[in-house]
Amino acid sequence: MDALVVYESMFGNTKQIAEAVAEGLATRMRAEVAEVGSAPDFIGDQVALLVVGGPTHAFGMSRESTRQSAAQQAPGGLVSKGRGLREWLGGLGSSSATLASAAFDTRVFKPRMPGSAARGAAKRLRRAGIRLVAPAQSFYVAGTPGPLLDGELDRARAWGESLAASVAVPTR
Repeated sequence: MDALVVYESMFGNTKQIAEAVAEGLATRMRAEVAEVGSAPDFIGDQVALLVVGGPTHAFGMSRESTRQSAAQQAPGGLVSKGRGLREWLGGLGSSSATLASAAFDTRVFKPRMPGSAARGAAKRLRRAGIRLVAPAQSFYVAGTPGPLLDGELDRARAWGESLAASVAVPTR
């Protein structure tokens, strides 16, 4: 595996973006997608690029209280039911000095709305000593439960392709 995309998703929108990013990455490298509850706590040398993403809740990454609020709005249940991206990043370890990373989020499209889960995730990745290869990226939904705005999946695939090109890891 050359790339790992780890996502947290409440209503399925962030999961769709993660899968589209992985499709873009797969044009140049092997890519695997993992829901944060099943993501490894330690990233080994086989991973060259770590991409993380989650929904923006209350201007940042989700917390237990915001996940509880989301659960009340999801009659069919949440996609991510356990730990969130914030907690996972807090315990993340890596043996690779060359691991590259990028962060994304999903958020409601409202011009000049402050806050971003992706920016918070990017800060945590930097603090962990993991090199960022791209600025934090946001993908937009029409409302809290979604759906994704038209064109966002295509934009996510293209972003994945550009990330893969930036780390230039050949397919094995």
